[in-house]
Amino acid sequence: MAGRYSNGETMVRPGIYFRTTNGSGTELIGARNGVVSVAFKANWGPLGEIVTLNSPSEIGDYYGDDSGTGSNVAILEKIFMGGASQIKAVRVGAGGTNASTTLKDTTADTAVDVIKLTAKYAGTRPLTVTIKDSLSVETQRECIIHSGTKELTKVMFAKGSGEAEALVTAINANTAAIVTAQKLADGNGTLAALAQQAFTTPGVSPTVENTDYSNAFTVLESAQWNVLCVDTNDTAVHALVKAFISRANDAGLMGIAVVGEPTSVAYATRKGDAAAFNSENIVYVLNGFKIDGTVYEGFDAAAVAAGLLAYLPASDSPTHKVISGATEVVGPLTNTQVIECLQSGALVFTVSATGSVWIEQGINTLNQLSADQDAGWKKIRRTKTRFELIQRILENTEGIIGSVGNDSNGRATFIAIANGVINQMIAENKLISGEVTEDPRNPAKGDSAWFIISVQDLDSIEKVYITYQFMFAEE
Repeated sequence: MAGRYSNGETMVRPGIYFRTTNGSGTELIGARNGVVSVAFKANWGPLGEIVTLNSPSEIGDYYGDDSGTGSNVAILEKIFMGGASQIKAVRVGAGGTNASTTLKDTTADTAVDVIKLTAKYAGTRPLTVTIKDSLSVETQRECIIHSGTKELTKVMFAKGSGEAEALVTAINANTAAIVTAQKLADGNGTLAALAQQAFTTPGVSPTVENTDYSNAFTVLESAQWNVLCVDTNDTAVHALVKAFISRANDAGLMGIAVVGEPTSVAYATRKGDAAAFNSENIVYVLNGFKIDGTVYEGFDAAAVAAGLLAYLPASDSPTHKVISGATEVVGPLTNTQVIECLQSGALVFTVSATGSVWIEQGINTLNQLSADQDAGWKKIRRTKTRFELIQRILENTEGIIGSVGNDSNGRATFIAIANGVINQMIAENKLISGEVTEDPRNPAKGDSAWFIISVQDLDSIEKVYITYQFMFAEE
């Protein structure tokens, strides 16, 4: 007798039985790159929840355009401009009101309010409604919601008696509709025609306080991303960013945050603010640049930088990376100032020998090392490498927790997985060497085991020193 058996199964009949296994082990989880999280203000869209955007074309579907006071939807485009492949976006704020309007019937003397339409989200996004006969189906009518010239929702409903009931049902059954409908009365059964009539009660955008950014950060703790940015130059919010990113990294999220201030803030203040962060988790953008005549500085420049830093693999440095489309530096610096900024931990834009606008050096704000830090933590590339190593080992080994015994075989399983991650990162030109061993000073006991992971990470060539030897010859 022959056949397949399952692991641990004992067969009744004599014979040769077989099973297959993966001899090369489980495929290791690789790097997570290109994902930027952002907390920002908008005049439309889901409030206080994560929306995942995979391309700039999706921005308008969720958040509309950038019209309205206090709306910073354009920050999403700037993050994609920098190179991000995905955005985890959270609209900040609390309160506000949803725009609404009523639809009337065709009663001749006094038209009856038969339906109330209410926008799905609070905010000042202007909305209009159209009610008309369908040109393609004689027995149907259409209800269309526009914002400007953009069609947001279109539903068909039965023409004739009972139009109010039919439209309410059609709208509320459409999960993509950006309004909800409430029947107020039957009326005479026929809805009055409308041609892009503005909602009679405009919406009001939520108020935004610093605590709303803290609330957004809490929501973002449940997501996976590489880089965080915000839509404000307010240093009080920047302080919240630092507190959050430190807490998130302590919890194993392993990301960095990018903030900036405009050049209207005094140079000495900006330089001092950068130095005050003194953190491998924070990148501070001190000046800006122009693209097609538009100024990018403060949080706008930080958003582009965030997209670029998220996009770059840990095997590449931001140093001398050109800002695509940038034509000049906003807030240009002298050589002395550039050196001062680098010593203060500020990321600055300068001009290359060929006239391109680029990042002078890929550094974070760490400028005073603790006893547990080496100078590698000052570099964005090496910090990203170290964070990636921690994250990849965490994600690849958490599955064995509680599943293997705390004996030599179980600990060897952890070591094999972690060494696999290290070898992958060596092959990816992120590490030079590394190994995992049990900690001899802390022998395993009970349900606890201690390990030491020793690695040598790789930096980029950033400084080249040349000696030219010229010899004079008379002939």
